[in-house]
Amino acid sequence: MQNELTDRDYWSQYWSNYQYEKIPSKTIYDKYIPTLKEKESFIEIGGFPGINAAYFYKNVCKDVTLLDFYVNQAIVSKFEQINQLPEGSIHCIESDFFKFDSNRTYDIVFSFGFIEHFDDTRDVIERHTKLLSEHGQLLIILPNLRGLNGCIQWLFDRKNLRAHNLESMKIDLLKDIMKKTGMKSWKIDYTRKPMVWLEPKPGILNKTGRTLIKLFSYSIKIFPIKGWLLSPYIIITAQK
Repeated sequence: MQNELTDRDYWSQYWSNYQYEKIPSKTIYDKYIPTLKEKESFIEIGGFPGINAAYFYKNVCKDVTLLDFYVNQAIVSKFEQINQLPEGSIHCIESDFFKFDSNRTYDIVFSFGFIEHFDDTRDVIERHTKLLSEHGQLLIILPNLRGLNGCIQWLFDRKNLRAHNLESMKIDLLKDIMKKTGMKSWKIDYTRKPMVWLEPKPGILNKTGRTLIKLFSYSIKIFPIKGWLLSPYIIITAQK
């Protein structure tokens, strides 16, 4: 079985429908940034079009890189321009992560919504750790589609659900993998605030559905309970 659950055409179509013009003022990983002790360099795996890299450039460090096997440099440059970042602020590397041979390491290795698109979760995480500097730190975020949000995807967007490895979202599996990485310390946790979503696609039906799901998402925020049922994300932090 091939490791990848998606291909270049999937991501080309995905980003053609995505809105990515502004750097967010707040992210779900804000509270983890103060715990990052080494902050001189950053790389995001699967980082196109550079939203998170730009956020780290603005708030954490100026040496930021995104690595993705699909990179449209014109979109990245436009994103920099819209957000008044110097041209070339985000260093882009277009490469297959599984064939990528880096000549350097990074203080922060980051990915958001990446590892769950592959069958071999352990291999993907271990490849993240190999990019860490001597005392580097890992920050991995993946969606939790084993609870309510997964039900939403199953009902309204099964194609998107099939692009995710649900086994990678099992806490016990992730803990077992982290125990074997040799990292100095690590932690795995659910995020607290409930949220559900649909991915943007062309057409009025998708737009209407996304609006209704967004309203539903707001309504369940009164239940800030961490766990597999309501938490939208799983966050892995670790230090080498």
